[in-house]
Amino acid sequence: MRLRALLETDALGLRLLGGEDELDRPVRGVMTTDLRDPSRYLSGGELVLTGLAWRRDAADSEPFVRILTAAGVAGLAAGEAELGAVPEDLVQACSRHRLPLFAVHESVAFATITEHVVRQVSGERAGDLAVVVDRHRRLMTSGPSGGGPEAVLDLLGTDLDLRAWVLSPTGRRVAGSAPLPARTAAALAGEHLAATRGGRRGPHRARVAGTAYSLFPIRGTGRGAAPAARDVRETVLAEWLLAVEADAADWPAARLDLLQGVTQLIAVERDRRDAARTVRRRLAQEVLELVQTGAAPTEVAARLRVAAPVLLPGLGTAPHWQIVVARVEWDGDGAVEAGPAAQALLEEVLVDPAAMDADTADRVAVAHSGDEAVALVALPAVAAAPSAGSGGGAGAGGAGRADGTDEAGGAQAARGAAGAGPAAGAAGAGGSGGGAETGAGGDAGTGTAGSGARVDAGGPGLDAERLLAAVRAPLSAGLGDDGRLTLGVSAPVHSAEGLRGALEEARHARRVAAARPGRVCAAGHDELASHVLLLPFVPDDVRRAFTARLLDPLRDYDRRHRAELIPTLEAFLDCDGSWTRCASRLHLHVNTLRYRVGRIEQLTGRDLSRLEDKLDFFLALRMS
Repeated sequence: MRLRALLETDALGLRLLGGEDELDRPVRGVMTTDLRDPSRYLSGGELVLTGLAWRRDAADSEPFVRILTAAGVAGLAAGEAELGAVPEDLVQACSRHRLPLFAVHESVAFATITEHVVRQVSGERAGDLAVVVDRHRRLMTSGPSGGGPEAVLDLLGTDLDLRAWVLSPTGRRVAGSAPLPARTAAALAGEHLAATRGGRRGPHRARVAGTAYSLFPIRGTGRGAAPAARDVRETVLAEWLLAVEADAADWPAARLDLLQGVTQLIAVERDRRDAARTVRRRLAQEVLELVQTGAAPTEVAARLRVAAPVLLPGLGTAPHWQIVVARVEWDGDGAVEAGPAAQALLEEVLVDPAAMDADTADRVAVAHSGDEAVALVALPAVAAAPSAGSGGGAGAGGAGRADGTDEAGGAQAARGAAGAGPAAGAAGAGGSGGGAETGAGGDAGTGTAGSGARVDAGGPGLDAERLLAAVRAPLSAGLGDDGRLTLGVSAPVHSAEGLRGALEEARHARRVAAARPGRVCAAGHDELASHVLLLPFVPDDVRRAFTARLLDPLRDYDRRHRAELIPTLEAFLDCDGSWTRCASRLHLHVNTLRYRVGRIEQLTGRDLSRLEDKLDFFLALRMS
């Protein structure tokens, strides 16, 4: 039955106070409660009846409604016998969470409503009960213990002629009964995340490339899972979804029940995979704690020897290591616990988007500390090429950096070939990421000549930007207008001595990413070789004052006279102060260029023949 039917029965004495747009929700049961937190007794789809004994003051309404919404109830009916009228704070809380709210007249007993709902629901189920029970039995037989999600989705195809896929929040295909284009999968994941952030109840309807889909959220079964989230932002970036190629708007309740059962079966498989990650998470946590507390390299190395066969089974040689740091941040008072979400999201981002095999997908170890997630990534070791320079630290390599991967490779190239874990394409020898370090006495973590901990730039490694290329659109939808994901990637290291420096390097890179605009940003170790390392740590007010002092006079002059002094300054610095090259680039006579540069010096009081003044202008332009 639908909520709308309750209003059409005069004997129930119900009056709608809010949620008129949600009256087509199905009602699958009824529950009476005056507990402040009844979530343990809710399974979803119930009409909740309450006498409001749980409410002591106006502040109690918001958490009570939030708990009901997280549990997926159909609606709330509040009795008027206790307080005389339903409090306005409860009405507002239900409106914010799009939860239909009814007032129950004091002359109507809750028992009357309960009997009516039970009778209606039981009658509707009776006709198709045998078919539904049989399908559930067959689905259970083919569930996680008998084939996993693939077997369940195959049954949907054979029994109901439905094509369906299990997708991660980044759009990676976890399971599916047929191929699904990567662009379509990413678009569906984005639609689902946006709908979830908007507070809409599933299944969500979406249309991609002219095809209709219904999107069902897959939530944990509760067995060993964390308590119900206080805020949807704590779980929105970690949940799988079931995408069905059909419009579920007109489906009968029996078919919707069946699909809900499918999501519960898949949730069991998700819980199983999460449990399997416990060992890897613990290994990462132990290594992270050892590195952060300054443990001896021999102690860290011993722990890495334990981690290596878990993350790269069958590897005959010691792997190289790379650190990835991620942080999910939300606007507001910091009440959202972001660490576990960042951990689950980083585990997903580091998986090859083409990998559906659980073993391949789970070769990642991620820990979290506070709001920060840290991944320990094992890379197959390769022989180091001879260094092109002495020391070869960050910024000391040859000219340019080549990724060694085809631009069309995208995120898949950033994570490496299937079966090799999340290792990525190679950076070119002598690039800005640094060459092989064979010197002695330096700092292995900062890219200076030193202990030899840094792997040669020709070795395999993760590329920061390509990690996020394929997932930026769906994750931006989940982050909405109030969330950010920032990610930093270290250079590969080949021994325990290099891990502390790699961790700091990844954290610095993440701060560089955080200084950029956008909801999803990444930076790699190769970007820490110049002024870019310093700019994110300059306070905003100092940056604004510095750029205004140098550039505002030029901007004002350009507005009044269309003199193009700012473009001239940029070109002059880009040409290293060469008059002839700059004049040629701007298609100007050298005398005209000299006049413009003289005007810049006159307006700012600076001398562009001095290195210090050139550097100040360069930094001001980069910060503006």
